[in-house]
Amino acid sequence: MSSLPPAPSAAIPKPSGKVRWIVVALLFGAVVLSYIDRLVLPTLKPELQGRYGWSETGYADLAIWFQGAYGISYVVFGRLIDRFGARIGYALAVGIWTAGHVAHVFFTSTGGMILARIPLAIGEAGTFPAAIAATNEWFPRRERAFAIGVFNAGSNIGAILTPLIVPIIAVTMGWRMAFILTGMLTVLWLVVWLAFYRRPQEHKRVSAEELAFIESDPVEPTRAVAWSKLLRRRQTWAYMTGRFLIDPVWWTFLFWLPDFFNRQYGITMLAFGPPLIAIYLLADVGSVAGGWFSSRLIGNGVSINRARKTAMFACALCAVPIAFATQVPSMWWAVLLIGLACAGHQGFSANLYALPGDLLPRWAAGSVVGLGGLSGAIGGMLMARYAGNILETVGSYQPIFAVAACAYLLALLVIHLIVPRYTPADPKKLA
Repeated sequence: MSSLPPAPSAAIPKPSGKVRWIVVALLFGAVVLSYIDRLVLPTLKPELQGRYGWSETGYADLAIWFQGAYGISYVVFGRLIDRFGARIGYALAVGIWTAGHVAHVFFTSTGGMILARIPLAIGEAGTFPAAIAATNEWFPRRERAFAIGVFNAGSNIGAILTPLIVPIIAVTMGWRMAFILTGMLTVLWLVVWLAFYRRPQEHKRVSAEELAFIESDPVEPTRAVAWSKLLRRRQTWAYMTGRFLIDPVWWTFLFWLPDFFNRQYGITMLAFGPPLIAIYLLADVGSVAGGWFSSRLIGNGVSINRARKTAMFACALCAVPIAFATQVPSMWWAVLLIGLACAGHQGFSANLYALPGDLLPRWAAGSVVGLGGLSGAIGGMLMARYAGNILETVGSYQPIFAVAACAYLLALLVIHLIVPRYTPADPKKLA
C-alpha cells in the first residue's frame, strides 16, 4: 500500500461558516480549566510542603497515583466516548474532575491528597479523548491538526493563569479557596457545553456549505472494535509508543517547574508568575505553530506522512537545548530553554494527537487515544519516580532535563520505524 495521500478536503474550498471554530473555542476553554485545576496543587507545593512537612518522594507519590488513575481512566473514556460521543463523555468527565478538585480542601497530608487526586485524574482523563473525538466529528483531515493545536494551546493558557490567580487567592483568602473558586469555573463551562454542543449533522447553526466541508472526508459507520484487534495494528503502537516517550516530559514540567524555580533561584509562590507565564506563552506558540505547519503543508499538497513527520522533527529539535537549562548564567536563560522545549512538546503533540484520526477509522480512534493515554501515564509514573529519587538524592534537575532533551527525537525515530509510510489501518481487519 502507498503512504496516505493528501486529504480529500484539500481540493474543497473552505466554507464561510464558523460553527466548527466555536466548538474549538469550547474545547480550548475546557483544556484551560483542566490545566488550572490540575496545577493548583503544584503551584501551592512549596508553601504546603513547608507548612505540612511533605517529602519529595511523598510528592512524587502524588504524581504517580494521579498518572496511574489518569492512564487507566483514559482507556475507559476512550471507549466510552466511542460509544456515547463527545457531548456526554465530556460532561461526565468535567463532573467527576470538579468533584475531585474541590475535595482537596479536606486534606493536608500527601497521603490524604492522593484521595482527591484520584477522582481529579479520572475526570481529567476524559479531556483529550473527548476533545479529539469532537475534532474528528467537526473537522476534515486538512484542518484537524491545526484545530488540535489550537485547543491544545489551552493547556499553556491554563498553566499561565494558574500562577497568576492561585497565589493571590491563597494569600488573601486561604489555600482552600483556590480549589473552590477554580472549581466553580468548570461548573459554568459544563452548563455552556451541554447547551451548545451537538454533532454537525444535528446542529441548527451549521450551514449546508460548512457541513459539506466537514463531511468531505469519507466517513464509515460507527462499530465496536476489539482491543485485541487494535493491539495487532502497528498504527496503534506508533501512537502508544510516541505517547509513552513524550508524555513523561510534559508531566515533569507540570508537576515540578514551580519547585525547580524555587530550588534553583529561590523564587517564592507570589513570584512564580513571570517565569511560568513566559514558558507557557512559548509553549502556546509551539502548539499552534506545530499544528499549523503540518496543516499548511497538507493544504499545499504534501502527503500527510511527510507533513506530520517534518513538523514533528522541527519540534523535536526545539527540546534539545533544555539539556543545558541548569547550567545557564541566569534564570531567564533557563526560562528560554525550558520554554523552547515546552513549545517543541506542544507542537509535537498536536501532530501526534492527529495520528489516530489520520491512520484509523473514526469509530476506533477514541479507543486508540485511550490506549495512548494509558501508555503516556505509565511513562509518566516511571518519570515521576525517577524525578523524586533524583531530587531526594542528587538534588539537581540536570539528569531530568537530559532525559527531556532526547525524548522527542527518540519518539519520532520510533514512530517512523513503526509506520514508515504512514499507511492507514485496513478497516476490515478491525471490524
